[in-house]
Amino acid sequence: DWESSSDEDAGAPGRLPPFAAAGRLWQPASPSQSRASLEGAEGRRSAEWRREVVAAAARRARDAAAPLCFHLDSALVGALIGRGGTKIRELEDSSGSRIKVIKGAYEAEVKIFGSIAVQNKAKMLIDNAVTRSGQNYIRGRTLNIIKPENNPKKSVINWASLRENKAKYEAMKWADLPPIEKNFYKESSRTASMSQEEVELWRKENNNIICDDLKEGEKRCIPNPVCKFEDVFEHYPDIMANIRKVGFQKPTPIQSQAWPIILRGIDLIGIAQTGTGKTLAYLMPGFIHLTSQPISKDQRGGPGMLVLAPTRELALQVEAECLKYAYQGIKSICIYGGGDRKGQIDMVTKGVDIVIATPGRLNDLQMNNFINLKSITYLANEADRMLDMGFEPQIMKILIDVRPDRQTVMTSATWPDGVRRLAKSYLKNPMIVYVGTLDLA
Repeated sequence: DWESSSDEDAGAPGRLPPFAAAGRLWQPASPSQSRASLEGAEGRRSAEWRREVVAAAARRARDAAAPLCFHLDSALVGALIGRGGTKIRELEDSSGSRIKVIKGAYEAEVKIFGSIAVQNKAKMLIDNAVTRSGQNYIRGRTLNIIKPENNPKKSVINWASLRENKAKYEAMKWADLPPIEKNFYKESSRTASMSQEEVELWRKENNNIICDDLKEGEKRCIPNPVCKFEDVFEHYPDIMANIRKVGFQKPTPIQSQAWPIILRGIDLIGIAQTGTGKTLAYLMPGFIHLTSQPISKDQRGGPGMLVLAPTRELALQVEAECLKYAYQGIKSICIYGGGDRKGQIDMVTKGVDIVIATPGRLNDLQMNNFINLKSITYLANEADRMLDMGFEPQIMKILIDVRPDRQTVMTSATWPDGVRRLAKSYLKNPMIVYVGTLDLA
Protein backbone atom coordinates (compact mmCIF):
# COMPACT_ATOMS: atom_id res chain seq x y z
CA ASP A 1 0.00 0.00 0.00
CA TRP A 2 2.84 2.36 0.80
CA GLU A 3 4.53 1.79 -2.54
CA SER A 4 1.32 2.32 -4.47
CA SER A 5 0.26 5.43 -2.50
CA SER A 6 0.54 8.87 -4.17
CA ASP A 7 0.84 12.50 -3.08
CA GLU A 8 -2.87 13.03 -3.61
CA ASP A 9 -3.59 10.21 -1.21
CA ALA A 10 -1.41 11.85 1.41
CA GLY A 11 -3.92 14.62 2.16
CA ALA A 12 -6.97 12.50 1.84
CA PRO A 13 -9.03 12.21 4.98
CA GLY A 14 -8.82 8.96 6.79
CA ARG A 15 -5.44 8.04 5.23
CA LEU A 16 -2.04 8.18 6.86
CA PRO A 17 0.64 10.25 5.24
CA PRO A 18 3.52 8.34 3.61
CA PHE A 19 5.91 8.84 6.49
CA ALA A 20 3.23 7.72 8.96
CA ALA A 21 2.51 4.62 6.84
CA ALA A 22 6.19 3.97 6.60
CA GLY A 23 6.53 4.32 10.35
CA ARG A 24 3.81 1.75 10.83
CA LEU A 25 5.31 -0.64 8.26
CA TRP A 26 8.77 -0.50 9.76
CA GLN A 27 7.72 -1.17 13.30
CA PRO A 28 9.48 -4.26 14.73
CA ALA A 29 7.48 -7.39 14.06
CA SER A 30 7.00 -10.29 16.38
CA PRO A 31 9.17 -13.46 15.79
CA SER A 32 6.16 -15.42 14.55
CA GLN A 33 5.33 -12.71 12.01
CA SER A 34 8.97 -12.68 10.75
CA ARG A 35 9.02 -16.47 10.26
CA ALA A 36 5.73 -16.37 8.39
CA SER A 37 7.07 -13.70 6.05
CA LEU A 38 10.27 -15.64 5.37
CA GLU A 39 8.40 -18.91 4.82
CA GLY A 40 6.06 -17.20 2.42
CA ALA A 41 8.97 -15.85 0.38
CA GLU A 42 10.72 -19.24 0.36
CA GLY A 43 7.48 -20.93 -0.72
CA ARG A 44 7.10 -18.51 -3.61
CA ARG A 45 10.73 -19.16 -4.72
CA SER A 46 10.31 -22.98 -4.39
CA ALA A 47 7.14 -22.92 -6.44
CA GLU A 48 8.86 -20.86 -9.15
CA TRP A 49 11.84 -23.30 -9.15
CA ARG A 50 9.53 -26.31 -9.44
CA ARG A 51 7.71 -24.68 -12.34
CA GLU A 52 11.04 -24.08 -14.12
CA VAL A 53 12.18 -27.71 -13.54
CA VAL A 54 8.89 -29.11 -14.86
CA ALA A 55 9.06 -26.82 -17.89
CA ALA A 56 12.67 -27.89 -18.62
CA ALA A 57 11.74 -31.57 -18.29
CA ALA A 58 8.81 -31.04 -20.64
CA ARG A 59 11.11 -29.36 -23.17
CA ARG A 60 13.58 -32.30 -22.92
CA ALA A 61 10.75 -34.81 -23.31
CA ARG A 62 9.56 -33.02 -26.45
CA ASP A 63 13.07 -33.07 -27.91
CA ALA A 64 13.97 -36.66 -26.83
CA ALA A 65 13.16 -39.84 -28.75
CA ALA A 66 13.50 -43.56 -28.21
CA PRO A 67 17.18 -44.52 -27.99
CA LEU A 68 18.90 -45.47 -31.22
CA CYS A 69 20.32 -48.98 -30.76
CA PHE A 70 22.74 -51.03 -32.88
CA HIS A 71 25.31 -53.79 -32.44
CA LEU A 72 29.06 -53.35 -32.59
CA ASP A 73 31.76 -56.02 -32.67
CA SER A 74 33.24 -56.32 -29.18
CA ALA A 75 36.73 -56.03 -30.63
CA LEU A 76 35.91 -52.49 -31.78
CA VAL A 77 34.46 -51.20 -28.51
CA GLY A 78 37.89 -49.88 -27.57
CA ALA A 79 37.93 -47.66 -30.66
CA LEU A 80 34.58 -46.19 -29.58
CA ILE A 81 35.36 -45.66 -25.89
CA GLY A 82 39.01 -44.61 -26.15
CA ARG A 83 41.61 -44.62 -23.40
CA GLY A 84 39.97 -43.79 -20.10
CA GLY A 85 36.71 -42.97 -21.88
CA THR A 86 38.13 -39.92 -23.66
CA LYS A 87 36.74 -40.82 -27.09
CA ILE A 88 33.17 -41.49 -25.98
CA ARG A 89 33.12 -38.25 -23.95
CA GLU A 90 34.34 -36.38 -27.01
CA LEU A 91 31.56 -37.94 -29.10
CA GLU A 92 28.97 -37.01 -26.48
CA ASP A 93 30.21 -33.41 -26.27
CA SER A 94 30.33 -33.04 -30.06
CA SER A 95 26.84 -34.45 -30.67
CA GLY A 96 25.04 -33.37 -27.49
CA SER A 97 23.89 -36.94 -26.90
CA ARG A 98 24.40 -39.51 -24.19
CA ILE A 99 25.99 -42.81 -25.33
CA LYS A 100 25.73 -46.08 -23.42
CA VAL A 101 27.74 -49.23 -24.34
CA ILE A 102 26.66 -52.68 -23.07
CA LYS A 103 29.46 -55.13 -23.87
CA GLY A 104 28.78 -58.83 -24.49
CA ALA A 105 30.92 -61.87 -25.30
CA TYR A 106 31.10 -61.32 -29.07
CA GLU A 107 29.32 -58.03 -29.67
CA ALA A 108 28.24 -54.95 -27.77
CA GLU A 109 24.96 -53.05 -27.89
CA VAL A 110 25.30 -49.29 -28.29
CA LYS A 111 22.44 -46.99 -27.22
CA ILE A 112 22.31 -43.29 -28.18
CA PHE A 113 19.96 -41.02 -26.19
CA GLY A 114 18.67 -37.62 -27.25
CA SER A 115 16.57 -36.08 -30.00
CA ILE A 116 16.45 -37.68 -33.44
CA ALA A 117 18.79 -35.04 -34.84
CA VAL A 118 21.24 -35.55 -31.98
CA GLN A 119 21.07 -39.34 -32.35
CA ASN A 120 21.76 -39.18 -36.08
CA LYS A 121 24.70 -36.84 -35.53
CA ALA A 122 26.17 -39.13 -32.85
CA LYS A 123 25.65 -42.18 -35.09
CA MET A 124 27.50 -40.47 -37.94
CA LEU A 125 30.40 -39.56 -35.64
CA ILE A 126 30.59 -43.16 -34.34
CA ASP A 127 30.56 -44.51 -37.91
CA ASN A 128 33.44 -42.23 -38.84
CA ALA A 129 35.43 -43.12 -35.71
CA VAL A 130 35.13 -46.86 -36.23
CA THR A 131 35.53 -46.74 -40.01
CA ARG A 132 38.85 -44.98 -39.52
CA SER A 133 40.04 -48.14 -37.82
CA GLY A 134 39.65 -49.83 -41.21
CA GLN A 135 37.08 -52.46 -40.24
CA ASN A 136 33.45 -53.14 -41.01
CA TYR A 137 31.76 -53.40 -37.65
CA ILE A 138 28.00 -53.74 -38.09
CA ARG A 139 26.99 -57.33 -37.27
CA GLY A 140 23.52 -58.50 -38.09
CA ARG A 141 20.46 -56.27 -38.16
CA THR A 142 20.40 -53.00 -36.25
CA LEU A 143 17.75 -52.60 -33.57
CA ASN A 144 15.19 -49.77 -33.31
CA ILE A 145 17.12 -47.36 -35.53
CA ILE A 146 15.40 -43.98 -35.80
CA LYS A 147 15.39 -42.73 -39.36
CA PRO A 148 14.46 -39.30 -40.71
CA GLU A 149 10.94 -39.18 -42.13
CA ASN A 150 12.18 -38.35 -45.64
CA ASN A 151 14.25 -41.57 -45.86
CA PRO A 152 12.58 -44.37 -47.86
CA LYS A 153 11.61 -47.47 -45.86
CA LYS A 154 13.35 -50.76 -46.55
CA SER A 155 11.39 -53.29 -48.54
CA VAL A 156 9.97 -56.26 -46.62
CA ILE A 157 11.70 -59.61 -47.25
CA ASN A 158 9.45 -62.13 -48.99
CA TRP A 159 10.39 -65.27 -47.09
CA ALA A 160 7.86 -67.47 -48.92
CA SER A 161 9.46 -66.61 -52.26
CA LEU A 162 12.94 -67.26 -50.90
CA ARG A 163 11.92 -70.71 -49.66
CA GLU A 164 10.32 -71.59 -52.98
CA ASN A 165 13.46 -70.57 -54.88
CA LYS A 166 15.96 -72.02 -52.39
CA ALA A 167 17.43 -74.48 -54.90
CA LYS A 168 17.95 -71.73 -57.48
CA TYR A 169 19.70 -69.44 -55.00
CA GLU A 170 21.88 -72.28 -53.76
CA ALA A 171 22.94 -73.05 -57.33
CA MET A 172 23.76 -69.38 -57.92
CA LYS A 173 25.79 -69.19 -54.69
CA TRP A 174 28.06 -72.10 -55.65
CA ALA A 175 28.04 -71.68 -59.44
CA ASP A 176 31.54 -70.17 -59.71
CA LEU A 177 33.33 -72.84 -57.64
CA PRO A 178 35.74 -75.12 -59.51
CA PRO A 179 34.98 -78.87 -59.43
CA ILE A 180 36.84 -81.05 -56.94
CA GLU A 181 37.97 -84.68 -56.81
CA LYS A 182 37.30 -86.91 -53.80
CA ASN A 183 38.20 -90.48 -54.82
CA PHE A 184 41.94 -91.13 -54.42
CA TYR A 185 41.95 -94.73 -53.23
CA LYS A 186 44.16 -97.31 -54.95
CA GLU A 187 43.46 -100.65 -53.34
CA SER A 188 46.48 -102.90 -52.91
CA SER A 189 46.42 -106.44 -54.26
CA ARG A 190 46.77 -107.80 -50.73
CA THR A 191 43.68 -105.91 -49.52
CA ALA A 192 41.66 -106.81 -52.61
CA SER A 193 42.44 -110.54 -52.22
CA MET A 194 40.93 -110.80 -48.72
CA SER A 195 37.90 -113.10 -48.61
CA GLN A 196 34.72 -112.14 -46.78
CA GLU A 197 35.52 -114.65 -44.01
CA GLU A 198 39.00 -113.13 -43.55
CA VAL A 199 37.52 -109.64 -43.38
CA GLU A 200 34.94 -110.62 -40.78
CA LEU A 201 37.55 -112.46 -38.70
CA TRP A 202 39.94 -109.48 -38.85
CA ARG A 203 37.20 -107.07 -37.72
CA LYS A 204 36.21 -109.35 -34.86
CA GLU A 205 39.79 -109.77 -33.65
CA ASN A 206 40.40 -105.99 -33.78
CA ASN A 207 38.01 -104.95 -31.01
CA ASN A 208 34.94 -106.11 -32.92
CA ILE A 209 34.81 -103.40 -35.61
CA ILE A 210 31.33 -102.97 -37.11
CA CYS A 211 30.61 -101.15 -40.38
CA ASP A 212 27.35 -100.10 -41.98
CA ASP A 213 26.15 -98.08 -44.95
CA LEU A 214 23.62 -95.41 -43.95
CA LYS A 215 22.64 -94.60 -47.53
CA GLU A 216 18.94 -95.07 -48.17
CA GLY A 217 18.00 -97.52 -50.87
CA GLU A 218 20.56 -99.83 -52.43
CA LYS A 219 23.52 -100.39 -50.10
CA ARG A 220 27.14 -100.04 -51.20
CA CYS A 221 29.91 -102.52 -50.61
CA ILE A 222 31.96 -101.78 -47.47
CA PRO A 223 35.67 -101.57 -48.42
CA ASN A 224 38.01 -104.18 -46.97
CA PRO A 225 40.24 -102.96 -44.11
CA VAL A 226 43.94 -102.30 -44.59
CA CYS A 227 46.34 -104.27 -42.40
CA LYS A 228 49.50 -102.29 -43.11
CA PHE A 229 50.31 -98.66 -43.88
CA GLU A 230 51.72 -99.69 -47.27
CA ASP A 231 48.29 -101.03 -48.27
CA VAL A 232 46.87 -97.53 -48.34
CA PHE A 233 49.84 -95.14 -48.67
CA GLU A 234 52.06 -97.13 -51.03
CA HIS A 235 51.67 -94.48 -53.73
CA TYR A 236 52.37 -91.61 -51.32
CA PRO A 237 56.06 -91.99 -50.31
CA ASP A 238 56.16 -88.68 -48.39
CA ILE A 239 53.43 -89.87 -46.03
CA MET A 240 55.13 -93.22 -45.59
CA ALA A 241 58.40 -91.46 -44.72
CA ASN A 242 56.59 -89.41 -42.04
CA ILE A 243 54.95 -92.50 -40.57
CA ARG A 244 58.29 -94.31 -40.33
CA LYS A 245 59.86 -91.21 -38.75
CA VAL A 246 57.21 -91.09 -36.04
CA GLY A 247 57.56 -94.83 -35.42
CA PHE A 248 54.06 -96.27 -35.82
CA GLN A 249 54.10 -100.02 -36.49
CA LYS A 250 50.62 -100.63 -37.90
CA PRO A 251 47.26 -98.84 -38.24
CA THR A 252 44.85 -98.76 -35.31
CA PRO A 253 41.50 -100.55 -35.85
CA ILE A 254 39.61 -97.31 -36.59
CA GLN A 255 42.32 -96.18 -39.04
CA SER A 256 42.38 -99.54 -40.84
CA GLN A 257 38.69 -99.39 -41.68
CA ALA A 258 38.26 -95.61 -41.98
CA TRP A 259 41.03 -94.88 -44.50
CA PRO A 260 39.64 -96.98 -47.39
CA ILE A 261 36.24 -95.34 -46.92
CA ILE A 262 37.50 -91.75 -46.70
CA LEU A 263 39.88 -92.09 -49.64
CA ARG A 264 37.00 -93.33 -51.80
CA GLY A 265 35.36 -89.93 -51.24
CA ILE A 266 32.59 -91.26 -48.95
CA ASP A 267 31.44 -89.27 -45.91
CA LEU A 268 32.27 -91.12 -42.69
CA ILE A 269 31.01 -91.33 -39.13
CA GLY A 270 33.76 -92.81 -36.96
CA ILE A 271 32.85 -93.87 -33.43
CA ALA A 272 35.93 -94.65 -31.31
CA GLN A 273 37.41 -93.54 -28.00
CA THR A 274 41.12 -93.42 -28.89
CA GLY A 275 42.12 -89.80 -29.41
CA THR A 276 45.26 -89.89 -31.54
CA GLY A 277 43.93 -92.79 -33.58
CA LYS A 278 40.90 -90.75 -34.57
CA THR A 279 43.03 -87.70 -35.33
CA LEU A 280 45.33 -89.57 -37.70
CA ALA A 281 42.31 -91.32 -39.23
CA TYR A 282 41.22 -88.06 -40.84
CA LEU A 283 44.52 -86.13 -41.02
CA MET A 284 46.33 -88.52 -43.38
CA PRO A 285 43.51 -88.71 -45.97
CA GLY A 286 43.10 -84.95 -45.59
CA PHE A 287 46.71 -84.39 -46.71
CA ILE A 288 46.11 -86.49 -49.82
CA HIS A 289 42.78 -84.77 -50.47
CA LEU A 290 44.44 -81.33 -50.34
CA THR A 291 47.46 -82.04 -52.52
CA SER A 292 45.73 -84.19 -55.15
CA GLN A 293 43.00 -81.73 -56.18
CA PRO A 294 42.82 -80.57 -59.81
CA ILE A 295 42.72 -76.96 -58.53
CA SER A 296 45.80 -75.14 -57.22
CA LYS A 297 46.11 -73.29 -53.94
CA ASP A 298 45.76 -69.93 -55.76
CA GLN A 299 42.59 -71.06 -57.51
CA ARG A 300 41.20 -72.32 -54.22
CA GLY A 301 41.47 -68.84 -52.65
CA GLY A 302 41.52 -70.01 -49.05
CA PRO A 303 42.08 -73.01 -46.76
CA GLY A 304 41.10 -76.39 -48.14
CA MET A 305 40.75 -78.40 -44.92
CA LEU A 306 38.87 -77.51 -41.74
CA VAL A 307 39.07 -79.40 -38.44
CA LEU A 308 36.55 -78.34 -35.78
CA ALA A 309 37.39 -79.12 -32.16
CA PRO A 310 35.22 -78.41 -29.08
CA THR A 311 37.98 -77.04 -26.82
CA ARG A 312 41.21 -75.09 -27.10
CA GLU A 313 43.15 -78.00 -25.58
CA LEU A 314 41.91 -80.48 -28.19
CA ALA A 315 42.48 -78.00 -31.02
CA LEU A 316 46.10 -77.51 -29.91
CA GLN A 317 46.55 -81.28 -29.63
CA VAL A 318 45.32 -81.77 -33.21
CA GLU A 319 47.65 -78.99 -34.37
CA ALA A 320 50.59 -80.70 -32.62
CA GLU A 321 49.78 -83.97 -34.42
CA CYS A 322 49.44 -82.14 -37.73
CA LEU A 323 52.83 -80.45 -37.36
CA LYS A 324 54.54 -83.83 -36.96
CA TYR A 325 53.88 -84.65 -40.60
CA ALA A 326 55.55 -82.27 -43.01
CA TYR A 327 53.84 -82.95 -46.33
CA GLN A 328 54.42 -80.96 -49.53
CA GLY A 329 54.58 -77.57 -47.80
CA ILE A 330 51.13 -77.77 -46.20
CA LYS A 331 50.58 -74.88 -43.76
CA SER A 332 48.22 -75.16 -40.81
CA ILE A 333 46.95 -72.77 -38.15
CA CYS A 334 45.07 -73.24 -34.88
CA ILE A 335 42.51 -70.53 -34.07
CA TYR A 336 40.66 -70.52 -30.76
CA GLY A 337 39.02 -68.18 -28.29
CA GLY A 338 41.38 -66.64 -25.77
CA GLY A 339 44.28 -66.60 -28.24
CA ASP A 340 45.82 -63.65 -30.07
CA ARG A 341 42.93 -62.71 -32.34
CA LYS A 342 44.90 -60.19 -34.41
CA GLY A 343 47.75 -62.65 -34.89
CA GLN A 344 45.32 -65.37 -35.95
CA ILE A 345 43.68 -63.02 -38.44
CA ASP A 346 47.06 -62.05 -39.90
CA MET A 347 48.05 -65.70 -40.42
CA VAL A 348 44.70 -66.65 -41.97
CA THR A 349 44.74 -63.74 -44.40
CA LYS A 350 48.31 -64.55 -45.48
CA GLY A 351 47.18 -67.98 -46.62
CA VAL A 352 46.99 -71.42 -44.98
CA ASP A 353 45.93 -74.89 -46.11
CA ILE A 354 44.52 -76.37 -42.89
CA VAL A 355 42.49 -74.51 -40.26
CA ILE A 356 42.07 -76.20 -36.87
CA ALA A 357 39.50 -74.18 -34.93
CA THR A 358 37.04 -73.97 -32.09
CA PRO A 359 33.54 -73.04 -33.35
CA GLY A 360 33.20 -69.75 -31.44
CA ARG A 361 36.38 -68.08 -32.73
CA LEU A 362 35.91 -69.45 -36.26
CA ASN A 363 32.36 -68.12 -36.36
CA ASP A 364 33.73 -64.74 -35.19
CA LEU A 365 36.23 -64.56 -38.06
CA GLN A 366 33.63 -65.88 -40.51
CA MET A 367 31.03 -63.23 -39.61
CA ASN A 368 33.66 -60.48 -40.00
CA ASN A 369 34.81 -61.77 -43.41
CA PHE A 370 38.36 -62.55 -42.28
CA ILE A 371 38.23 -66.13 -43.56
CA ASN A 372 36.86 -67.69 -46.74
CA LEU A 373 35.06 -70.95 -46.01
CA LYS A 374 33.87 -71.51 -49.59
CA SER A 375 37.29 -72.98 -50.37
CA ILE A 376 36.88 -75.81 -47.81
CA THR A 377 36.63 -79.18 -49.53
CA TYR A 378 37.43 -81.45 -46.57
CA LEU A 379 35.77 -81.06 -43.16
CA ALA A 380 36.43 -83.05 -39.99
CA ASN A 381 34.97 -82.51 -36.53
CA GLU A 382 34.32 -84.13 -33.17
CA ALA A 383 30.57 -83.90 -32.86
CA ASP A 384 29.44 -85.24 -29.49
CA ARG A 385 31.43 -82.89 -27.24
CA MET A 386 30.56 -79.86 -29.37
CA LEU A 387 26.88 -80.68 -28.95
CA ASP A 388 27.36 -81.18 -25.20
CA MET A 389 29.00 -77.73 -24.99
CA GLY A 390 26.18 -76.04 -26.94
CA PHE A 391 28.06 -75.28 -30.17
CA GLU A 392 25.35 -76.51 -32.57
CA PRO A 393 24.24 -72.97 -33.63
CA GLN A 394 27.83 -72.00 -34.45
CA ILE A 395 28.38 -75.26 -36.36
CA MET A 396 25.29 -74.68 -38.49
CA LYS A 397 26.37 -71.08 -39.23
CA ILE A 398 29.82 -72.30 -40.25
CA LEU A 399 28.40 -74.97 -42.56
CA ILE A 400 26.27 -72.39 -44.40
CA ASP A 401 29.44 -71.05 -46.04
CA VAL A 402 31.18 -74.40 -46.69
CA ARG A 403 30.56 -75.80 -50.17
CA PRO A 404 27.87 -78.54 -50.14
CA ASP A 405 29.89 -81.04 -52.21
CA ARG A 406 32.66 -81.20 -49.60
CA GLN A 407 33.77 -84.44 -47.99
CA THR A 408 32.89 -84.68 -44.31
CA VAL A 409 34.36 -86.88 -41.59
CA MET A 410 32.57 -86.80 -38.24
CA THR A 411 34.28 -88.42 -35.27
CA SER A 412 32.68 -89.17 -31.95
CA ALA A 413 33.09 -91.31 -28.86
CA THR A 414 29.32 -91.85 -28.50
CA TRP A 415 26.27 -92.04 -30.73
CA PRO A 416 23.43 -90.16 -28.95
CA ASP A 417 20.34 -88.74 -30.65
CA GLY A 418 21.89 -85.27 -31.01
CA VAL A 419 24.88 -86.62 -32.92
CA ARG A 420 22.58 -88.68 -35.18
CA ARG A 421 20.51 -85.58 -35.94
CA LEU A 422 23.61 -83.53 -36.73
CA ALA A 423 25.01 -86.31 -38.94
CA LYS A 424 21.76 -86.47 -40.88
CA SER A 425 21.79 -82.69 -41.33
CA TYR A 426 25.20 -82.21 -42.92
CA LEU A 427 26.56 -85.59 -44.08
CA LYS A 428 25.54 -87.05 -47.42
CA ASN A 429 25.04 -90.81 -47.63
CA PRO A 430 27.69 -91.60 -45.02
CA MET A 431 29.10 -94.90 -43.86
CA ILE A 432 29.57 -95.59 -40.17
CA VAL A 433 32.47 -97.40 -38.51
CA TYR A 434 32.41 -98.08 -34.79
CA VAL A 435 34.49 -100.14 -32.41
CA GLY A 436 32.65 -102.47 -30.04
CA THR A 437 29.17 -101.12 -29.30
CA LEU A 438 27.01 -98.02 -29.75
CA ASP A 439 25.41 -98.38 -26.30
CA LEU A 440 27.89 -95.99 -24.65
CA ALA A 441 26.22 -93.07 -22.90
